[in-house]
Amino acid sequence: MTSSMYRYVADSFRQTQGPEGADRRHERLLNWRREETVTRIERPTRLDRARSVGWKAKGGYLLVRVRVRRGGQRKRAIIAGRRPKHKGILRMTLAKSIQRIAEERAQKHYPNLEILNSYWVGEDGKQKFFEVIMIDPVHPEIVSDPKINWIVAPVHKGRVFRGLTSAGTMGRGLRWKGKGAERMRPSRKRNRRDERRTQYKVIP
Repeated sequence: MTSSMYRYVADSFRQTQGPEGADRRHERLLNWRREETVTRIERPTRLDRARSVGWKAKGGYLLVRVRVRRGGQRKRAIIAGRRPKHKGILRMTLAKSIQRIAEERAQKHYPNLEILNSYWVGEDGKQKFFEVIMIDPVHPEIVSDPKINWIVAPVHKGRVFRGLTSAGTMGRGLRWKGKGAERMRPSRKRNRRDERRTQYKVIP
């Protein structure tokens, strides 16, 4: 059975993550750390991953690399006595993933574009790097393409801030169905609001 070109591209990138590709990986991260936080790039680092999440080499598509700090929220240790459980230092993780934060920063940097998707490309001891695919909703090639012109509709304006990207749906728990996911749809906030309404509803 023959493998596709993207299979070889994925294997080539995977080799850079191992011990044999340490020098190449360190040089790449060194150059990325010197760049701006949001840097526009001409071509994807991982062609196979970019194509799988919707990127195309045509007009209206834009790629940016975003650098985001990694780890949980950094909390200072309190002076007064507490149990370690009640100090509020450990396990203080954000509800949003680092990937969602990277997408939102890219959207704030390019407010006239829309986020399609993103993917991981590297990390070091302090930061993570993601490449974000952005769409120009007024570009003629985007408007005339029936496979992507759905993003032109006003209802998709600011979709990244509403958790509508792949990383957003993952963080909202919409990848799961059935038992244990009853209160995830349409959203957890909507379910809490409905519960409060039924709780304080006056029954005549």
